[in-house]
Amino acid sequence: MFNPMIFLSLALVIVTSFTSLPSRAEVDFLALSKTILIGTDAERNAAADTLIARGKPDMVPSLVLLMRIGGSHVATRRALQALTGEELTTWREAMRYQEAFPEIEPHPSYYDLKLWYWGGIDRDFLSLFDTPIDPNGLRIRFEEITWGGVLFDAIPSLDKPAFVSVNDADYLRETDLVFGIEINGDARAYPLRIMGWHEMFNDVIGGIPVALAYCTLCGAGILFETKIDGRDEPFIFGSSGLLYRSNKLMFDRQTKSLWNQFTGEPVSDPLAHSGIALKIRPTTITSWADWRVQHPDSKVLSLETGHIRDYEPGVAYRDYFASPDLMFPTITDQSRLLQKDYVYGIRVAGGAKAWPLAAFAAEPVINDQVGFSNVVLIGDAATRTVRAYDRGDLLFSGDTRNLLGPGGAWQIFEDALKGPDGQRLPRVPGHIAYWFAWDGYLGAESELYETAK
Repeated sequence: MFNPMIFLSLALVIVTSFTSLPSRAEVDFLALSKTILIGTDAERNAAADTLIARGKPDMVPSLVLLMRIGGSHVATRRALQALTGEELTTWREAMRYQEAFPEIEPHPSYYDLKLWYWGGIDRDFLSLFDTPIDPNGLRIRFEEITWGGVLFDAIPSLDKPAFVSVNDADYLRETDLVFGIEINGDARAYPLRIMGWHEMFNDVIGGIPVALAYCTLCGAGILFETKIDGRDEPFIFGSSGLLYRSNKLMFDRQTKSLWNQFTGEPVSDPLAHSGIALKIRPTTITSWADWRVQHPDSKVLSLETGHIRDYEPGVAYRDYFASPDLMFPTITDQSRLLQKDYVYGIRVAGGAKAWPLAAFAAEPVINDQVGFSNVVLIGDAATRTVRAYDRGDLLFSGDTRNLLGPGGAWQIFEDALKGPDGQRLPRVPGHIAYWFAWDGYLGAESELYETAK
């Protein structure tokens, strides 16, 4: 969780005591950047004048970064305005400008400046990148990777955590939300009040190695299968402490590659161009009251995590979840939904689609299509509970308590719908997310469900 006091104290360390890394870039431009950061007012203005006179936009990313490190000093703002033609008064505005203009390629000194900055926060960040950085070894823009306000791997993942029985999970309240997972008959409940502090678990459920990557900032908990064909061991993941467009970048402990939490794909070397994409498995957010009734033999994540945290309901990220604002800047299309409206999204062969969570308040059962698949979605907006199944040509009605389909009442299971004649319709993986994250990563590829008028 971002701590502004840590940020300020680390920034002071950076600008006063850090020794720069060896640079492959033109030393004068790296020196100019540092002068704009820590020089006297006269020195800062002179350095800005040099960049303005040069007139090339390749120094814009460096100036945006300087706004993050040292604030919106007049020299930085003046140089940015001259090179962009825009009056960018805050780092947040500057980051959104940078995202909007991907054609601006950074000066080579930018890479050294950023590593210098990150190294002053925590030298372990440098283990994620080769020096010098090869931009071709990244599948995302290095300029848009930003520090999330915590140290490297400081949000501790839960690796093969301890569990208790349903009867022994007396710390949970009826209304507490859990990530509910069942694989091969092995049912587990991972309360959000615990996962909010850890954001990642690595476990084996029903004999399948999996990791739940929970990005609190983008509201998405995505379950990935971590064993890849051709690799001897499953990947083990942690939280890097770095973000991309307000989305967490996880890393695998074997190769130290960064991965996009939202897509399940590596985005930095050595795995960036490997073609690996983690398989998404179904997971359900639901209330503890509903999960324990439906899964009385479930295992439940224990409070004994090995870490000291306040696991009371609503503590982790309380202010962020209650606010309509994002903690970190990214461009969001809010013409159809607000940036932190919840959606349920599915990605399948042939396409992707998102359904506003609010739609399920009026339509708890939605027959629809995504890509080449006909699906039925069964949802409860109050508990963020949505399950999707491949319906073929069948149509359904009713609600989460009484699902009606061909032949009468159907039963809802985690892996399939079961009809009165024994017919089974398989589950389709999907997940909840904030609209800004879904639209930011899949907007051009995804449809949005329009609520019936």
